Amino acid sequence: MSPLRCATDSTVRCHGTTTCRWPTPMDDLAALRQQYQALLDRLQRNEREFRRLGRAVWRVQEDERRRLARELHDGVGQNLTAIKHRLAAIANTLPQDANNVQAALDAAIALCSDTLEDTRQLSRLLRPPVLDDLGLEAALRWLARTQGEASGLDIAVEIGPLPALDTDLQTLLFRVAQEALNNIARHAQARSVLLRLVERAGKVQLQVADDGRGCEPEAAMRSGGSGLGGMRERLRLYDGTLDMHSTPGAGTRLRAVVPLPAG
Repeated sequence: MSPLRCATDSTVRCHGTTTCRWPTPMDDLAALRQQYQALLDRLQRNEREFRRLGRAVWRVQEDERRRLARELHDGVGQNLTAIKHRLAAIANTLPQDANNVQAALDAAIALCSDTLEDTRQLSRLLRPPVLDDLGLEAALRWLARTQGEASGLDIAVEIGPLPALDTDLQTLLFRVAQEALNNIARHAQARSVLLRLVERAGKVQLQVADDGRGCEPEAAMRSGGSGLGGMRERLRLYDGTLDMHSTPGAGTRLRAVVPLPAG
């Protein structure tokens, strides 16, 4: 007759007799392995959900940037342009001897022009239209040109053949390049910069190297003013990495690597 387990886990009934059977070390080990695997599976599911939510939040932020940029350009910018033209029309109707009024109108027109340029610049910083209209390569070349003109940096751009990149990945790489160039302009005291974007073994690599004074990489990553720590966390949402190599007096090289989506 085969043994029958009784109501409690620790006893076995056989031929009318009752004997105790305690779990063996192998039973405990198997149970621990099962619990560990269940915990690991749960952590992996939570990590995937966290990254999905993080990407969704960032996508909403970029959509809001896009909306604000369009409102600044199409709303505020157009109103300022209309005010400028009306002031100029009024100035043209003034008699020649109205010098005081003419000077006031000229000052108002100049203020409108400056505010209009500031509004357009803010709109481009929030979300440059070229990124949505022409894609990442054109946006990076525009960024290098405008940053170079504003800061006096000599920025060279090298872009190799790339597969089609989705909107999120293009935005991510553009933001990394934008943050890197802003930091170089503010802190590096550099003369020249190389911005390179290539594809290697199923991954997109963005490198930004300068010939400036260098820095301490870990301190720069931790600094809230640099924005690099936030970019590293954002890259992690897409399974990417951000590395910095620098030597005092010998420049800095920043490299972002993001795997391409399967298929």
